[in-house]
Amino acid sequence: MDAIKPNLTIKKLAFPAGIVVVFWALAVVMWQASGYIQPLILFGYIGTAVGGGLGLYAVLPKKRKPIGRKVALTMAGLMLFVFVAILGQENIQFEGLWFGLFTGFAQAAVMHYLVAKVFGPLLFGRLWCGWACWTVMVLDLLPFTRPSARLPKKYEWIRYLHAGLSIGVTALLVFVFGFEGGLKGMSGITWFVIGNLFYYGLGIGLAYALKDNRAFCKYICPITAILKLTTRFALLKIRTDKNLCTDCGACAKICPMNIDIPAYTKDKTRVLSTECTLCQTCISACTTDALKMTVGFDLGGREYIQRG
Repeated sequence: MDAIKPNLTIKKLAFPAGIVVVFWALAVVMWQASGYIQPLILFGYIGTAVGGGLGLYAVLPKKRKPIGRKVALTMAGLMLFVFVAILGQENIQFEGLWFGLFTGFAQAAVMHYLVAKVFGPLLFGRLWCGWACWTVMVLDLLPFTRPSARLPKKYEWIRYLHAGLSIGVTALLVFVFGFEGGLKGMSGITWFVIGNLFYYGLGIGLAYALKDNRAFCKYICPITAILKLTTRFALLKIRTDKNLCTDCGACAKICPMNIDIPAYTKDKTRVLSTECTLCQTCISACTTDALKMTVGFDLGGREYIQRG
């Protein structure tokens, strides 16, 4: 029995170790391609933070597993918020991406979104949302551990409206008014700080109003307008095993994004919802090990969501 435990621990740590290796490989490639050391430091650090958090989540007892996610969120979120944005003096908020694209400055903001929101999700899905988002870093500290019933689908169009307004406003400022200070320097940092304070206030307010930590993610966050497209093709998804499932519904009750996981089990498919942030809460809640993180290819986008 003693020989089995180390082997089991190594098996649990294989996925976190894989995340670290992939991020460091990406960091080295971007460093060599760009000639700048920043990508090596940034993505190497974030990969270590996320992989370390996933490792803690894998080995900690069930009641303490959320500590692993909080560690990853805090390490990655503070790195991006403090060192990349504030000290690096660059707006890496959603609008910063468009200021960068519209003005031709493909720096940290553009690089961040290309990796975390466009090409990364083709491999990792919305792992960033669950383990590295600086907004979730704060929202995960709120007391509503079980999500409330999800609002009707019409409210989710607010995030697309938000994304459209963000793109429209930055385009107007750049192409009509000739304003190019939304990305770098004090004006860019001012935009970043004020924008994030607004997001934090809105996210916390919604959480208390709806008794749901992830209300902001479900209804307001503009970045999901991109993520819901790219994560359809994600290789990393949660696999369901109908033979092991007892249909207790524990996974669906605890899912922060209100995904109807048993519906995918009945379909004998992986969890194909683009709302899944790979937080692994459902995996921890399952008492029969019917849910596992797996790598494969299938087309996501089949949305089984529990609504009130």
